[in-house]
Amino acid sequence: MGLSACGDTATSAEQPPAQPPSSATAQRGQGSPYEILGTQVWDVPDPVSGRDYQVFVALPPSYGAEPDRRYPVLYVTDADYAFPLLRQITRRVNLNEPVIEEFILVGLSYAVGEGGMASRARDYTPVAINDRTGGGAAYQTYLKTQVLPFIEGRFRGDPARRILLGHSYGGLLGAQIMFSEPTLFDGYILGSPSFWFGDHAMMRAEADYARAHTALPARVYMYIGEYEVPGGGRRNNRYDMVGDNARFEARLRSRNYEGLTLSSEVLNDEDHLTVAPRGFTHGLLALLPARD
Repeated sequence: MGLSACGDTATSAEQPPAQPPSSATAQRGQGSPYEILGTQVWDVPDPVSGRDYQVFVALPPSYGAEPDRRYPVLYVTDADYAFPLLRQITRRVNLNEPVIEEFILVGLSYAVGEGGMASRARDYTPVAINDRTGGGAAYQTYLKTQVLPFIEGRFRGDPARRILLGHSYGGLLGAQIMFSEPTLFDGYILGSPSFWFGDHAMMRAEADYARAHTALPARVYMYIGEYEVPGGGRRNNRYDMVGDNARFEARLRSRNYEGLTLSSEVLNDEDHLTVAPRGFTHGLLALLPARD
């Protein structure tokens, strides 16, 4: 699926099927790849590791018409599947009236030339359990020193309103950042986070954080599918991720962290693979509700 660098021409209503497509919405045809119109792709390499990464960007519909406005920015891991999904969810939910606040969407892609599993296993995990994992801290530095300055230097993103959304290992990365540098993002959507990783390394990270801090300035929404347990139904998990999620939530609430707002949901009839679209939608509604 191709990504185009033209401007966003989305409207608040769908065109009737009988209308011919305009030049702003028509695909190129003749066997060319399908493109997500109104999106951009930028190369943002990591000078430390020498790896090449790309970021995918979708600007909100009002961006061109409101040149003095600054927007919240939603950064999403696993951009190859999550970026187009989030863009279309937002457009669909806001079809009749504003339900989700307009935001700049930034997809964080895998390292160029690597498969998704290898890239995410290294970049999204907090500790090394083999020679292919444990690069989360280095990737966090890359986000802080390269991606965030690039986006905020080129687009009208509000530095005080950054949100990170991650699913599975991506949710684990979000928790890692939250306990090491919580103000790097204002909000965290932690989807089906892999808290089992590294013998529950994130629980230890939270305990270390609690010993040194009484405040955790973050807005957090967590989701998990009800079938993300061993023997719990279709596509059984090896790990009790529902239990881990509940224990993590209980731990955070017991600390009474100053500045923390937390909501969490177990989404019925969902497993680790099916829960993401629904969790994304609920996360957007929780952290980016439309303003009056």
